[in-house]
Amino acid sequence: MTKKYTTVAYLGPPSSYTHQAALTRFNPDEHLLKPQPSIADVFKAVQSAAVDYGVVPFENSTHGSVIPTLELLADREHQLSGIYVCDEAYLDIHHCLIGHRIPISSAPQPSGSVSAASSYTNDHSTLPALTTSLDFRHIRHVYSHPQAIGQCEAFLNRYLRKSAQRHEVSSTSKAAEIVAQDEEGTSAAISSEVAAQTQGLDILARSIEDRDDNTTRFLVLRNRNDQSQGHTARSVVAGNEVRYWKTLVSFTIDQRSPGTLVDVLKVFERWHLRFTGMNSRPSWKAPWHYVQFVELGGRMEQDPEKLVQRARLDLTKVTQDWRCLGSWRSRANIRY
Repeated sequence: MTKKYTTVAYLGPPSSYTHQAALTRFNPDEHLLKPQPSIADVFKAVQSAAVDYGVVPFENSTHGSVIPTLELLADREHQLSGIYVCDEAYLDIHHCLIGHRIPISSAPQPSGSVSAASSYTNDHSTLPALTTSLDFRHIRHVYSHPQAIGQCEAFLNRYLRKSAQRHEVSSTSKAAEIVAQDEEGTSAAISSEVAAQTQGLDILARSIEDRDDNTTRFLVLRNRNDQSQGHTARSVVAGNEVRYWKTLVSFTIDQRSPGTLVDVLKVFERWHLRFTGMNSRPSWKAPWHYVQFVELGGRMEQDPEKLVQRARLDLTKVTQDWRCLGSWRSRANIRY
């Protein structure tokens, strides 16, 4: 009898940071992990029930929110109403510059380039000095996800600001895939050591991120309409002793009326709900009108004190519309 695996979509290709984050939550012996070409494709797979779960990047401790994920959570055209956040994962991100190693003696010498033969020391963190006997002057193109590029500005500006053109792609593992196909060896990717091993590329420099505490948070999605997954992924979090829960809500307000946002925040204060994060995206309903995203400490289901339930009733009175986008166990080491 063929075993039926729980399916999980993630931003690919394989070896992406999202893939690595997914592996921290889903045992590959018990789950079938399916790479997707974009974050939007992960959302679509979950919405259509083509998969049981999806994993997407949400925010980075250095470079902030992952805008494509927020855009999809905004769901302005009401095409993704089934999306529900049921878990999260944190992954320490240590970027490598990967590509093809070319000895200094044979490397092209474009004007204005900087040798990397000396030590590289990250001025913004406590990272140890990065030493290399290589020269990066053969690199004409650097590929990566825009988040990864933003997390490595100090390194890029010091060594590759003049000699290499930056190219944004859908994921860091896609960048590694592109570089592996470069027969001239003049391309490099900001990606992971795992991606370098997968694509057979050399690691030209390690730990090139601006901060050594660089961390990305990922969200686990399920379809709220799939009753078989109504347990909010307990099979994923089983055995975890994390005590606190988070709930993500989105809402819009009448911004022409003074104090409306304050009124919303007072609802959370009234019901003793910890405020742990806030984002916003344009609503497209009118210029300068926004969808607000708020993360709260609290649980939507099985809420013994009914704090979230009571806040829901009050939110209806002070917002134009609002939605609950998910409730899950906090995986953060920091307690708010």
